[in-house]
Amino acid sequence: MDENKIPLHIGLIMDGNGRWAKKRLMPRSYGHNAGMNAMIKIAEHAKVRGVKYLTVYTLSTENLLRPQEELDGLYGLFRKYFTKNVQKLYSSGAGVKVIGDISVLPQDVQTLLLDGEKNSPKDCAFWLIFAINYGARAELLRACNLAIEKGEKLDGKSFGNYLYTQGVPDPDLIIRTGGEKRLSNFLLYQSAYSELYFTDTLFPDFDESELDKAIEEFSKRERRFGKIN
Repeated sequence: MDENKIPLHIGLIMDGNGRWAKKRLMPRSYGHNAGMNAMIKIAEHAKVRGVKYLTVYTLSTENLLRPQEELDGLYGLFRKYFTKNVQKLYSSGAGVKVIGDISVLPQDVQTLLLDGEKNSPKDCAFWLIFAINYGARAELLRACNLAIEKGEKLDGKSFGNYLYTQGVPDPDLIIRTGGEKRLSNFLLYQSAYSELYFTDTLFPDFDESELDKAIEEFSKRERRFGKIN
């Protein structure tokens, strides 16, 4: 494997928590808890491998239509895990960013996320980006409306300044676990030339070796960005 072909930015669609739990005759919350533990391990390994940005699709705008009991369980996982693991990130020189409209989340969860961003070290070598109540269509509409309010005529460069991902390079690789083969409203603008990697592995079983497989596959691909070599 060519170690020079490590993706700078990986987007991760963490699918399959519920099905993983169902196979074990357990509630969906059991799968979400396992998925949170898997995500923490993947973030740590991505940093070791030299990835600089990892964006995890934590909660989509559509996910907010799920039963309140399931949503409350997800919020509880943030309360349980976020502060402890963010401190581990800080101590390793990594930081946290949040993209999406978090204003609809419980106030204490909003505070956790905002504090995680605010207290991140400067000039981090690795960023863990949580996409929470995020949807690419909503992001694009938001960007257009903000530009209209300022009376600005947009071009490719200035448009990026209105996106949640301002200052973050586009993802080189997007991974989706769980067997589905679609982007599900995730980073649609930013992923125009991302390499896509789909695996049947349910997310709680997506471990460090599975991430290595995805990175190795990425390293073998020839990226032309619409040009001819």
